[in-house]
Amino acid sequence: MQLTLDNLKKAGAFTGRPVEKEITWKQGDTELTATVYIRPAGYHAATQGIQASAGKIDGVAGYIAAAICDEQGNPVFTAKDITGEADPERGALDGSLTVALLVAIQEVNELGKTNSVLKMKSGASSSSTELAAEPSRKHRKPSVSGSTSSGSDTVSNMEA
Repeated sequence: MQLTLDNLKKAGAFTGRPVEKEITWKQGDTELTATVYIRPAGYHAATQGIQASAGKIDGVAGYIAAAICDEQGNPVFTAKDITGEADPERGALDGSLTVALLVAIQEVNELGKTNSVLKMKSGASSSSTELAAEPSRKHRKPSVSGSTSSGSDTVSNMEA
């Protein structure tokens, strides 16, 4: 294929319009719902990733700021809005809302992919569940409390 705008359009190499998603999160005892627009990962996510790797912005905040936009694709947040640096009195974005946004971003970027970790009930990838089925041959020394558990099983019990 020759690299032309027409060939790239045909191949689906552009992210296109933002995807509308409804998110729900708890703010204290209140459950809130909002409509957000998510720009599929592309150029904006890449530039935010470069800034994060250079230490210029927080990586997660940059990822959210690159993805969450209005209906026309204009950014809603800056990374500093999310971390609270833009307005220290307002503070950082609420943790529950942050998680809801990250899940929605993941869902948009996983559309059409068949092996999504988020779609699995256990929240674990198939390779980690295969590994978990086989007992570890590593010899564990008892801790001071006498327990041999390291607590590492908690990851497999989490749900996405």
